[in-house]
Amino acid sequence: MTSNFIDYVKIHCSSGKGGAGSAHLRREKFVPRGGPDGGDGGRGGNIIIKGNRNMWTLLHLKYTKHIAAGPGESGGRQQSSGRSGKDIIIELPLGTIAKDAETDEYLTEITHHDQSIILLKGGRGGLGNTHFKTSTHQTPRFAQPGEEGLEQWVVFELKILADVGLVGFPNAGKSTLLSVVSAAKPEIADYPFTTLVPNLGMVQHRDNQSFVMADIPGIIEGAHQGKGLGYRFLRHIERNSVLLFMVAADSPDIAHEYNILISELEKFNPELLDKKRILAISKCDLLDEDGMQKMQNLQLNVPHLLISSHTQKGILQLKDALWKILNH
Repeated sequence: MTSNFIDYVKIHCSSGKGGAGSAHLRREKFVPRGGPDGGDGGRGGNIIIKGNRNMWTLLHLKYTKHIAAGPGESGGRQQSSGRSGKDIIIELPLGTIAKDAETDEYLTEITHHDQSIILLKGGRGGLGNTHFKTSTHQTPRFAQPGEEGLEQWVVFELKILADVGLVGFPNAGKSTLLSVVSAAKPEIADYPFTTLVPNLGMVQHRDNQSFVMADIPGIIEGAHQGKGLGYRFLRHIERNSVLLFMVAADSPDIAHEYNILISELEKFNPELLDKKRILAISKCDLLDEDGMQKMQNLQLNVPHLLISSHTQKGILQLKDALWKILNH
C-alpha cells in the first residue's frame, strides 16, 4: 500500500559556487595606462528552508534526491559585480527537523509559518582586482576566485505538532474517538494497525475554542525497538503537549496495559513521561452496571475517565478535562 503521508526524506543539497572576481584593466582611448577596474563575483545561491502551515507531509519531496542552488556570476569590467546565484527555497510543514544524514547531528527545525532558515550558504564571490591595488602595485593583474559552495546529505524528518496525542494499543478506539470529536475521517476497522499514518483532527470546544488532536498508530510491546509499526510513529508523540492514553474497557487488565504503554514511551524517550497525561477507558458501552462499577473503583495513578465514542458517554467531560490540562 502506498501512502501520501511521508514523514522522512533524505536529499543531497548543494549551495552555489561564488563567482570569480574580474582582473580587468581599463582600456580607454586616451588613458594609455588605465588602472584595474575588475568587479567582484556574485555570491553562490543559498539553500533555504521555509515553514508552510498548509503542508502536512513531506510528500512533495518524496522523489527529490538532489537539490542544487545556482552559481554566482563572475565580476565584469568597470567594477560591475556579478549577479548572485539563484537561491533554492524548500518549503516544509511545521514540525520538520533537519539533520545531517551521515552523523545524525541535529541542524535546525521549522516551527512556525514563513520561518526561513539558510540551511547551506552559497560560496562568497571573489574580489575583483580593484581591491588589490596599492601604492606600490598600481595594476594588479589578478583577482580572487569564487568560494566553493557547500554539499551535504540532509534528512528532513517531520514530527507532528499537535496539542493532544492519542496513545494506545491497536483497537483501543483512538480513530473512532477522533472521528467523533473532530471532522477528521480516519479509516476505522476492528483489526490491528488500521491507522498506518498519523491523523490530525481539529476538536471544537465550548465558546468557539479548539485544539488539535493526533491519532498516532497503535504501539505494541517492543515498539521502541521497531516492532509493530516501530518507533517512526513514536517520534510524533514527542511534540504533543498532552498525552491521552486509551485502553479499551474489555481489556483483561487495564492497569497492566497502561503500564506497558508507559514503559514503551520511557524506553523510547524518558522525557515523554514529563508530559501531562490522562487515561480514557474506551468502549464503556460494552459494560453492564456491575462492570461500570468496577471501572469506577479502579486504582490508577493517572486521572481517568470512562467514555464511549458510540454513545457519546463521557465525551464532553473528556474534552473539558483536556482543555483544562492544555490551559493550565
